[in-house]
Amino acid sequence: MGKQINQYDKIFKENIEAVIPGLMRDILGITPFMSVELPDDIQHTKERKPDVLKKITDVQGNNFVLQIEFQVVDEPEMIYRMADYYIMLLRKYKIPVRQFVIFLGSTKPQMLTLIESECLTFSFPVISFAKLDYHLFLKSDQPEEVILGVLGNFGGESPETVLHRIIQRVEATTIGDLALKRYFSQLRVLAQLRNLEQTLKDLTMDSIAKFVSIEKDAAYLVGQDNAREQEQIKFVNNLLTETDFSVEKVAKIAGVSVEFVEKIKQKFPTSN
Repeated sequence: MGKQINQYDKIFKENIEAVIPGLMRDILGITPFMSVELPDDIQHTKERKPDVLKKITDVQGNNFVLQIEFQVVDEPEMIYRMADYYIMLLRKYKIPVRQFVIFLGSTKPQMLTLIESECLTFSFPVISFAKLDYHLFLKSDQPEEVILGVLGNFGGESPETVLHRIIQRVEATTIGDLALKRYFSQLRVLAQLRNLEQTLKDLTMDSIAKFVSIEKDAAYLVGQDNAREQEQIKFVNNLLTETDFSVEKVAKIAGVSVEFVEKIKQKFPTSN
């Protein structure tokens, strides 16, 4: 599970700047007039690194520190961690602090969100992705945000239907084959949180089959990390030999660069 969590963290760190504007607007109800990145090391007696830390000036002129934490695991000690953050941020910046925990799991989070003691009352809101309508992400023009739809509420629609729509929208909002391969790979990782990895694989394989019949060992085309270079060479060479596709179209179908296809053509002169 630790390795998987690192994969999810990596995706959010890579995509966070593209995702945050939509999350603030559509989920947190924040309309910023100005947003300033803050250092993510909060040092006093401890060191903490929030997932998102920004100074926000909203359209009403309110200034506050915005902190967002993305959680895959339902962490029982989260209340104390958020309280630590709150005090350190308040002490450092001397302006109001707004905190949000965004829970990415499929179940209802059970983490404690309120402390009430004789000298302290503290709470923070938890937003569960599993309750958010996936259409909220589907309407985005940012592929980094579109892929988050796989973690949303499908509203009774079949996983196949939802994944098909997400794939189509990712294709429509992505420029470049390398970027498309990257987002398909990230989508595959996120789909694991909803046990939809095999469904996603089947759909993407079917999509490729519309262009040319291929063997399943070419699954690397939709972001499979275990594909090997020899399989890539074989698949590209088959496309060049058995079809009249241009180099550019072969590269697009195979999810490789035009330069890679050109090298295969030179290595196998009998190719198209």
